[in-house]
Amino acid sequence: MSAIDKEPFPRGALIAAAALIGFSLLAAGYGRFSSQTDATESAIVQTAPARSMALTFIDEADGAVSVRDVVTGAVVITLAPGGDAFIRSVLRTMARDRRARGIDRAPPFRLSQWTNGTLVLEDTATGRRVDLRAFGQTNKQAFARILDAQSPLTQNERTGGSGG
Repeated sequence: MSAIDKEPFPRGALIAAAALIGFSLLAAGYGRFSSQTDATESAIVQTAPARSMALTFIDEADGAVSVRDVVTGAVVITLAPGGDAFIRSVLRTMARDRRARGIDRAPPFRLSQWTNGTLVLEDTATGRRVDLRAFGQTNKQAFARILDAQSPLTQNERTGGSGG
């Protein structure tokens, strides 16, 4: 038999381990449930976007996807069949979330860009937001192309807001 079989585990080490685990759980819980938000979320909530569009995405018979402006009904851009894999992937994920919640395709998505460069796609039906900066500049630019292709309506005309 070894010495470890004869002597009990050191009590101080057990207390220290329990304290560390307890502190970790408390810190994680506080971070998860506190009213603190990161700078990006705070900026999004407190300011209006520089550009924003309400959009629907329509699957065409040839495999293309038509991106339509909800306000005007006009096609903003058409995604070629088999192209724009990142946009299609994000939309598939959001569509899957809608199906799981029993929501149809009718509610629009909102694509918004803030003056600080934040680009967010929001599902107006579920409230889910995707900060597109998280996927890198190239993927962010894939969605920015949609805003760049919009017709020259004012912000209020495009989002349905009132002037002033």
